[in-house]
Formats: sequence, structure tokens, C-alpha cells
Amino acid sequence: MENGIDLVISSNSWTIANSFGLNTNLLETNLINLGVVPGLLVYFGKGVLSNLLKNRKLTIVDTIRDAEERYEEATDKLRQARVRLQQAEMKADDIRMNGLSQMEKEKQDLIDAADGDSERLEDSKNATIRFEKQRAIEQVRQQVSCLALERALETLKNRLNSELHLRMIDYNIGLLKAMESTVE
Repeated sequence: MENGIDLVISSNSWTIANSFGLNTNLLETNLINLGVVPGLLVYFGKGVLSNLLKNRKLTIVDTIRDAEERYEEATDKLRQARVRLQQAEMKADDIRMNGLSQMEKEKQDLIDAADGDSERLEDSKNATIRFEKQRAIEQVRQQVSCLALERALETLKNRLNSELHLRMIDYNIGLLKAMESTVE
């Protein structure tokens, strides 16, 4: 082991290179080193490169899988939104139809109410006309009867003498006595 340490530690035997460059002389270069170094690079680099490629592949596959999952979720949400939209449209159509039928019903109710009010007003008008007609007829009757009584009284006063007047009084007293006796 000491010999190995002496080799590593002793740098007396190493020559210091003046410059860095590529030696194209095959006889001066160590062919074994040239074969070993690329072999080692290929052997160890292959694992690193394959690991990098595997990691990249896994990352791409995960990204694609996530994108597909998001696509499925978005597609599902879109489908659900379309279903809700169709339901909302159907509900809006129902509301619109109910509103139109309610409007027609209320319109018909208003027309019926207006017709009923019109009929009641017509009946009330006719009743008022009949009442006023009856009242006018009654007033005319009263006036006619008052006039007839006035004329009759005037005629009686003009034609009635005291003897006729006494007979009338006696006659009316007799009528009253007869009515009195029938009532008792």
C-alpha cells in the first residue's frame, strides 16, 4: 500500500505538460487509453443516458396522462353543463308556456269579469229606468188624482146646496155606523 501511496504522492516522475492539445500521432498516444476511455464513457454514459431518457419518457407519459385526465374531466364537465343547459332550456320553456297559459287565463278571467260587470250595469240601468218610470207614473197618477179631486170638490161646491150637503153627511154617518157594527 505504501508503494501505491508513493506513486500517487510522488509527482517527481510526472512531467508537466506545457500546453493542452490533441495528439494525432497514434504511436505516441496510448491506444489502450483511447479504447478504454470511450468504452467507459459508453458503458457509464449509457446508464446515465438511459436514465435521462427513461425519466424524460416517464415525465412525458405522466404529462400525457394528466392531459388526458384533464381532457376527460373537461369533457365530463362540458357534458354536465350541456345537460344543465338543456334542463334550464326545458324549464324556461315550461315557465314560458305556463306564463302564456296563465296570461291567457287571466285575460279570459278579465273578459268574463268585464262581461259580468257589463251585464250587472245593464241590469242596474234597466232597474233604474223601470224604477224611475214607475215613480214618474206614480207622480202623474197623484197629480191626476189631485186634479180630479180638486175638480170634483169644486164641482160639488158649485152644485152642492145645503140640502144635498146634509144628505151626504147623513149617508156617510150611516156608512160609518154600518162599518162599526160589522167590526164589533
